[in-house]
Amino acid sequence: MKFTIKKELLLEALNKVSKAISTKNLIPVLAGIKFELKKKKLVLTASDNDITIQTSIESTKEEDFTIYNEGSIIIQGKYILDIVRKLPDKFINIEVVDELKILIYTENSEFNLNGIAESEYPNIGLEESKKKVDIKAGVFKNIVNQTAFASSNEESKPILTGINFNITGDILECNSTDSYRLARKVIKLDQVSEDSYNIVIPSRNIIEFSKILNDDDEIIELHIFNNKILFKVNNLKFESRLINGTYPNTANLMPDDSFLIVNTNLNAFYDVIDRVSILTSDKEKNIVTLETKGDTLILKSSSAEIGRVEEKMLINKNNNEDIKISFSAKYMMEALKSFSTESVDIHFVGEIKPILIKSKEDESLTQLVLPIRTY
Repeated sequence: MKFTIKKELLLEALNKVSKAISTKNLIPVLAGIKFELKKKKLVLTASDNDITIQTSIESTKEEDFTIYNEGSIIIQGKYILDIVRKLPDKFINIEVVDELKILIYTENSEFNLNGIAESEYPNIGLEESKKKVDIKAGVFKNIVNQTAFASSNEESKPILTGINFNITGDILECNSTDSYRLARKVIKLDQVSEDSYNIVIPSRNIIEFSKILNDDDEIIELHIFNNKILFKVNNLKFESRLINGTYPNTANLMPDDSFLIVNTNLNAFYDVIDRVSILTSDKEKNIVTLETKGDTLILKSSSAEIGRVEEKMLINKNNNEDIKISFSAKYMMEALKSFSTESVDIHFVGEIKPILIKSKEDESLTQLVLPIRTY
């Protein structure tokens, strides 16, 4: 195997696939990146058994990428990435000598690395299904940004560590919950899906995939199987396992009606909660209390050790009802941060009932935060 390649081309591809390398993996070969040099392209693959990422670099311009000899080898991921990143040259030469010795050299630098035989690498298919679901990259990134934060970090409830994708016809509904809050995004797809799907994708994996996406107009193909999902976009394939189990019916959590709707400027409301939460003692719960009196909203928090704070702001309400309710400032702020609208509507159902956050400017998104009893 021997080729010369423009540094930036190789570095971009390595940055993508290296997200699938695990330093903690018990299988040493999975700390490596598989290089497969074919007639007209270089295919790079990395996997940690949880996710697999594959990308290819086409040899379309000989001045950017020249192939001399085909071949394949596994190169230690951490070292090849560091070497390519730090070499100052525009072009890099990579050559395999004596079967498992890798020579990486430029005009003034030379690195010798020990490689691993391709035969030791697990057989990774990355097959595509006959039926696929298409979604724009920009829409997909929005879904992840607006829902992933609400999933659980606790491995004791594996099903809640993922995002639930539910596809019926041309409607995609995504839900994410950790039992204390819920993020829901509902969008209309450009095509009707022949099959219905109800799957749970690990949040950590889907966040990694969304980081790789560059162009918001790119089309992502979703190839869904019983225990895995393959995302394909241009020359990139990203495969993730699915979480087994039945996702809770989150529709039951959504209140049918609300007795009070408060409309407020999103940024102003966020900033007030941010300031009021400064004096909360428990960083996890950081409880703040919200109270309405006419067209005034009062937010306060107190701590026996630290002190107390109270802030007021003007609001619009749909009626003369008032409420007093407590909630986690952290959860409310994360819910608010998922909106990119100017104003939000806070729906109150009761003092111990879920709080709904919506916006007339983006009806595809709903956030739910459970209140906290303070008595």
